[in-house]
Amino acid sequence: MAVNSKKIAVYALVVFVLYVIITDPDKAGDYMTMGFEGISNAAQAVGDFMTWLANGADD
Repeated sequence: MAVNSKKIAVYALVVFVLYVIITDPDKAGDYMTMGFEGISNAAQAVGDFMTWLANGADD
């Protein structure tokens, strides 16, 4: 039962993404930019944390 609901959720997400891309490509591009900026910021934060740990976790 969980597999079927998971498939339905994935299909619904794909349909929604395609709908947004087709109806408003400029806005879809903005969403992609925001997503990649979020991933970049998260990676930067992890890198800063690892650097802090490697330096002995000093303030």
